[in-house]
Amino acid sequence: MSNPSSPALLSLSGIGKTYIEPVLAEVSLEIRPGQILALTGENGAGKSTLSKIVCGLVQSTTGAMRLDGQPYQPRSRTEAEQLGIRMVMQELNLIPTLSIAENLFLNQLPQRFGWIDKPKLAALAQAQMAAVGLTDIDPWTPVGELGVGHQQMVEIARNLIGSCRLLVLDEPTAMLTSREVELLFAQIARLQSEGVAIIYISHRLEELKQVADRIAVLRDGKLVCDDMIDGYSSDALVQLMVGRAAEAELDLGHREIGAPLLRVRNLGRGNAVAPASFDLRAGEILGIAGLIGSGRTELLRLVFGADRADQGEVFIGDQAEAADIRSPKQAIAAGIAMITEDRKSQGLLLPQSIAVNTTLAKLGDVSKMGLLDGDAEATVAGDYIKRLRIRSRDGSQAAGELSGGNQQKVVIARWLYRDCPIMLFDEPTRGIDIGAKFDIYKLMADLSRQGKGLLIVSSDLRELMLICDRIAVMSAGKLVDTFERGQWSQEAILAAAFSGYMNSPSATAEQTA
Repeated sequence: MSNPSSPALLSLSGIGKTYIEPVLAEVSLEIRPGQILALTGENGAGKSTLSKIVCGLVQSTTGAMRLDGQPYQPRSRTEAEQLGIRMVMQELNLIPTLSIAENLFLNQLPQRFGWIDKPKLAALAQAQMAAVGLTDIDPWTPVGELGVGHQQMVEIARNLIGSCRLLVLDEPTAMLTSREVELLFAQIARLQSEGVAIIYISHRLEELKQVADRIAVLRDGKLVCDDMIDGYSSDALVQLMVGRAAEAELDLGHREIGAPLLRVRNLGRGNAVAPASFDLRAGEILGIAGLIGSGRTELLRLVFGADRADQGEVFIGDQAEAADIRSPKQAIAAGIAMITEDRKSQGLLLPQSIAVNTTLAKLGDVSKMGLLDGDAEATVAGDYIKRLRIRSRDGSQAAGELSGGNQQKVVIARWLYRDCPIMLFDEPTRGIDIGAKFDIYKLMADLSRQGKGLLIVSSDLRELMLICDRIAVMSAGKLVDTFERGQWSQEAILAAAFSGYMNSPSATAEQTA
């Protein structure tokens, strides 16, 4: 724990940032050695901008910072890291074609006689990977072959190398299993005991109360709370974040569950997905639960044609003949949309406008004589900005300038505009604040009332239990069970999720750890 009377490691005074409009205004904070400061707020509140200013990725428009009482104004991330200020960002800073070992020690590769000392590099990497629980993965595995959760752990491991005086963690547990979260918290406790200060950014309020001793809340770019966290309930923090109480229940409204829109029969691919069969009905929200690496995303990619199935068939509606889906283009033509888990690399053209991203899947409707109609694009974008409450200047703003939650809404807007009857969602609310989550939940309920079928993969079991009619569970690549609403329990779903790993030594160790 930090000493409240000790001098501040880092102090911020009147920090503001203006692009075209202000995104931060007059933020003043202090953090001491060994202190864990929870930083929270809705998407678009300014959390990431503030942390990027601290870590040298963005320059403030107004205000000043001091490190150890001396003026501090890093002009780059490298300059901040040289001073011991490190950041694990939501946007992972990894090179997918390089191995885990190479990513970990990219700027300090051990050498011998002018060549990379691979045995030493492997040993260093294994030691660093073990610190975050990545003991069962070959250090020479290309990072691009890892799931997002494991990539996140590699990024965390990379930032724990070398001198670290202040560590900024931006949504570090969004894609981690409970075991990985436990390992991360152990690392945080170790760093805290060594006097490292931590700024911990998250929307998971119970998690913040577990790990942090102080809370700072941003709303619309302004600091509305800076206090010890013990005195605040989760409900009180939500009200500070969004200006209103969070909804404990979600009214899905009256819906008619109809005939199957999608029938999957024995669809599989190698060791990733064992032959799986299920139906998705009109007006239904079907969730897929399971541990990271259980094959959930891989199953969605097979349905969407992003990966080629080794076996099995997909039927659309009541068609007797299987659909020919060997690519996403064919899936879209068949009426299937997919909102991917990695919106930045797979879901959006970040430099392009909201308008371009929204209309991308249906360009013919905003074109005249083969040329794009800018006014028509702007009208469509303006409609979805209003409907989905996307925080932006207007439809011309680049998608890359938006917060994570608003970027996700832009991806969803594209598929709403395309009007596909079958919608696949992979981690639809990862890294999104409570207010934006409920906006998306209500949107999903509305889509189901329109008769669309929604298939949703989520690592948040409470989320699935809140919004789904049925929950299918995958374990070790197999679809092992399906639960109806009213018949499931968190314990039963978790037991099913672990069931496929019962004979695996590594999985048994994870369960007992």
